Amino acid sequence: MNKSEINNLPSPCWLLEEKKLQKNLEILKVIEEKSHAKILLALKGYALWKSFPLIKQYLDGCCASGLYEAKLAHEEFGKEVHTYAPAFKEEEIEEIAALSHHLVFNSPAQFRHFAAKAKKVNPALSLGLRVNPEYSESPKEIYNPCGLHSRLGTTLDHFDESLLPQLDGLHFHALCEQDSSALENILKHFEHKFGKYIAAMKWINFGGGHHITRKDYDTEKLITLIKKFKTRYGVEIYLEPGEAVGWETGPLIATVLDIVHNGIDIAILDTSAEAHMPDTIIMPYRAEVRGAGKAGEKCYTYRLAGNTCLAGDIMGDYSFDAPLKTGDRIFFEDQMHYTMVKATTFNGIKLPDIAIERPDGHIEVVREFGYGDFKQRLS
Repeated sequence: MNKSEINNLPSPCWLLEEKKLQKNLEILKVIEEKSHAKILLALKGYALWKSFPLIKQYLDGCCASGLYEAKLAHEEFGKEVHTYAPAFKEEEIEEIAALSHHLVFNSPAQFRHFAAKAKKVNPALSLGLRVNPEYSESPKEIYNPCGLHSRLGTTLDHFDESLLPQLDGLHFHALCEQDSSALENILKHFEHKFGKYIAAMKWINFGGGHHITRKDYDTEKLITLIKKFKTRYGVEIYLEPGEAVGWETGPLIATVLDIVHNGIDIAILDTSAEAHMPDTIIMPYRAEVRGAGKAGEKCYTYRLAGNTCLAGDIMGDYSFDAPLKTGDRIFFEDQMHYTMVKATTFNGIKLPDIAIERPDGHIEVVREFGYGDFKQRLS
């Protein structure tokens, strides 16, 4: 990483490291080749389309959560587009159908209402239904798509067998940052509930949440699970990770604007947990900071805080080997996934610019944000 170029970057700034992205993609490609499954990029987790020319060399397409993501996939990725939404809108369904290769409905009612209209627009469209296996090992209930009273997917009790002649596939999503052992348990419940329908399908979508590029992920188990499932039922298998694509591929770089003291030292940064790293508050999880330790672990401890008026806009307490000072750069690691896609201009705070470090070490700023991006969201 070129330090002089890093120091000259605008702040705050997301920095994608393309070499790390390619390493993740190579892992995913091995899964595709060994298991013969197809892997899609989940745009809800990672949608930095300036990197799509690299990603589409490895993956089979994108999964979209509605019209805008489907348009982005069609325009910038140009391969398979699989679209699912908890509910589709009347005024959007025809355009979505025209853009998509697979269209997955959340409920039998939505299927009955839209399927014929979608097929009329695009006769080649493959239709699916999302089902709920009513089992998950999700670490947080807010991210549990199979939790109590979940709106996501059709339970067996509400499955409509009259749809079977029109159904090409079933989709389930029950994972969140989990290993293949969790998938193994979910498949048991999925097959127990919906097994009698699977052999009649052309494809089964195993959804997202597969933490495939994490260092301790058991890829061989995943490959074995997919191959055995394909052998049992003779269906095409899709996976749609988002986080696994962008996992540990670059930081959010911020700058210390001021240091205040109120019982502890507090460094105010030019970024925001609320606006730019919302999962650190929602999940919550503690983002790693380059060169820092836990509070008290090193000589100098600071609370890192955002530059908004929200009292809880706090990244956490970190310790450093040397005192922080105004102008120091802070690197929040692993900030490529579920950050840009969720970022807001809350409180008028500037969106981080976006830069890409190419494999040769050169850094290119690919997007700069300004006042217009804040104003044009409003009226």
